[in-house]
Amino acid sequence: MQIPVWVQTGGLLVLSNVFMTFAWYGHLKGLQNRAWYVAALISWGIALFEYLLQVPANRIGHTQFSLAQLKIMQEAITLSVFVPFAMFYMNQPFKLDYVWAALCLVGAVYFIFRS
Repeated sequence: MQIPVWVQTGGLLVLSNVFMTFAWYGHLKGLQNRAWYVAALISWGIALFEYLLQVPANRIGHTQFSLAQLKIMQEAITLSVFVPFAMFYMNQPFKLDYVWAALCLVGAVYFIFRS
């Protein structure tokens, strides 16, 4: 049984976004007392895993989706990963602006996938 392309692509992009979110922002919580270059090196190490997932995701996805569709999918997934990260890992309060941003992305998804 073959896993659908959209499931493979979406699943790999979700996982890659988890790694990239930690690479980009995780050091703000755990490495704030270290030199910036230490945080950068650790972030690059984490980002390697993001790329090991993101590159295959885009290669698989490009067999069925346009470049624009892949990018909008990525952005929608990014927000869906970032909000729980911000709230639960970084202890940031929920903001109604997250809802408005999500609605804008729903619109972007609609327009890019409608044709």
